Amino acid sequence: MTVSATPVSAPGPDEYAPNFAGYVGHVPVGVNILDLLVKQADETQVRLRGIPESRGRHRYAPGKWSVKEVVLHLADTERIMTYRALRIARADTTPLPGFDENLYTPESGADAVPLGDLAAEFRHVRQASLDLFRHLPAEAWTRRGIATNATISVRALAWIVAGHERHHLGVLAERYGV
Repeated sequence: MTVSATPVSAPGPDEYAPNFAGYVGHVPVGVNILDLLVKQADETQVRLRGIPESRGRHRYAPGKWSVKEVVLHLADTERIMTYRALRIARADTTPLPGFDENLYTPESGADAVPLGDLAAEFRHVRQASLDLFRHLPAEAWTRRGIATNATISVRALAWIVAGHERHHLGVLAERYGV
């Protein structure tokens, strides 16, 4: 994948709710967000291909998500964040609702899907995200809207997508051993 777009500066802390600060903080300072999203897509696919199917249902503790559920959670969350970005970028001022990942995940059926299929699905979601972000007009990146009762900007949503992935890949390494 190649990326070409106007450079986008990092969002300020007034562009997202405090609960997203950790995700934004996972993104290195000064990074080209589109380049990072491309690099992540490639690196994550390599990593997911290295996880044997037999580990897909592994949970590091009772009641925790399986590896497969984490992968589908990444795709679901990215879909939601980029949907928000689309709406806000197009100057839609309708407040957008939140979502509860702890309700989504058990209903996902992820454990019944081959891990390779989930990895491919996540790759397709990322490609769609890149297509959206790559073609945004410069002025759309700083547009703000309301999601989950808080102000958020389009560029903050791109940073959240990248940081959310980094966060969960760290959890997969630290707690799941994959």
